[in-house]
Amino acid sequence: MKKLKIIVLIIMIIIGGIVLAGCTEVNRVSHNIGQEADNFNITRRIVVYNARTDKIVFELIGNFALTNNTNNELEIVCEVDKNVYKKHFVYLNEYTLYVVEDVSGAYVDKYHYEVNYIPEMIVPITFKSSD
Repeated sequence: MKKLKIIVLIIMIIIGGIVLAGCTEVNRVSHNIGQEADNFNITRRIVVYNARTDKIVFELIGNFALTNNTNNELEIVCEVDKNVYKKHFVYLNEYTLYVVEDVSGAYVDKYHYEVNYIPEMIVPITFKSSD
């Protein structure tokens, strides 16, 4: 009986180790990729869509870190030169969604930085003169 308990315990430890090893590896890889992106070592593209109109409203390509803040905004911090950074905000609502794509290797220059605003989505502001 004691021998059977030891065999069952060994089998449970082996199965538990296999299950945990699979989860641990994917978690470790995901964490490492996130760290590399937050350290501006991965070139990515973010595209922000207006889901109601099915139009792209903002696109950014470069090395950037990404967080959602408490004001329902997407904060994007870009490294544009050594120790030079720019910060962008994208307001998120029920019609806004975004996709982030890893495009590492697409550009040789680590400080490549490109922002695209889609012209038809920009509404001009007009001022009335008070004569």
